[in-house]
Amino acid sequence: MAELLVFAPHPDDAELGMGGTIAKLTAKGVEVAVVDMTNGEPTPYGSPEIRAAETARATEALGLPAGRRVRLDLVNRQVAHDLASRHKIAAVIRRFRPRWLFAPVLPDAHPDHVAATRIIEDARFDAKLTQTDIPGEPCYPERILYYYCSHIRLHGQPRFVVDVSEVYERKMKALDAYQSQFYVNRGDERGAVPESIRNRDRYFGDRVGVAYAEPFTCHELIGLSDLSSLI
Repeated sequence: MAELLVFAPHPDDAELGMGGTIAKLTAKGVEVAVVDMTNGEPTPYGSPEIRAAETARATEALGLPAGRRVRLDLVNRQVAHDLASRHKIAAVIRRFRPRWLFAPVLPDAHPDHVAATRIIEDARFDAKLTQTDIPGEPCYPERILYYYCSHIRLHGQPRFVVDVSEVYERKMKALDAYQSQFYVNRGDERGAVPESIRNRDRYFGDRVGVAYAEPFTCHELIGLSDLSSLI
């Protein structure tokens, strides 16, 4: 079981969008799991073996315990919003039985991200069904929250942000693990993606008076039991 279940279309998406939040919550003992829906390959300078090793280093940097990160077998660049994929994700939801799901925010230029989020949204519904051949017992997560790893240069309008200042260098260490994606053969653009993410998180942190914050949105109403967590 896991209280929070983060779906990433590719290895590194979860780190880019909410690596600080994952690190912060795991340090507090919250049960978080990450599901990479594809292996992320092919890419110009990666391979399945390279990506697996990079993901392992990033997972360690985030402090995720063993067994809290899994990889599915959807095909990179070919993720499709279809019934088979929905039921595959629904089975994972039933396995971990989370309160909350996390998915990439839309709109996005990457077709895999668009399809992945639509799959996750429908799989949340599918996971509660009876009279189905989906493995596991029915469950229905309370919320889907959306993290920002878009390939469009959005000026996001998040519903809330999470202060990740205390663990921010752990997030950057996790991103640095993905050398094949952000550093190898990049010339003057070496490390540009992690630096762009740092600038984004610094901006949202500044908006709430902290060093770094990660943005999120949600389509459903979020309630607070009290105001003690507001910053």
